[in-house]
Amino acid sequence: MTDDEKAIRKLVDDWMAASKAGDKETVLDLVADDVVFITPFGPPFGKKEFAGARDNSDMPSIDGRSEILEMEVFGERAWIRNQIDIAITPPGGGATRMSGQTLTLLRKEADGKWRVFRDANFVKQDN
Repeated sequence: MTDDEKAIRKLVDDWMAASKAGDKETVLDLVADDVVFITPFGPPFGKKEFAGARDNSDMPSIDGRSEILEMEVFGERAWIRNQIDIAITPPGGGATRMSGQTLTLLRKEADGKWRVFRDANFVKQDN
């Protein structure tokens, strides 16, 4: 495994740990300023909207796991396909479980860090 592949795997692990801890700043540092998120729940959105959604003090807790199924690195660009399984619990309880795959494009930026710059998320609620 190359250093870049290790760094990308660490990014995914850090994302999951920061999401579980409610650490918004760490999650935001893992995405590029020009990131675009694509989900089945609405139109594409960027970092500003992503950050704004995390400003609410009533944010749910997020716990789960992510497994990288495929990864390819091409110089300073890479893509990964993940399987994610998460539980989203609003304040007061009542977890919603979701699972599915994501296709994430990453870019190694000028500071040498890998960051998400495109993410297509295909999770759906589990029955």
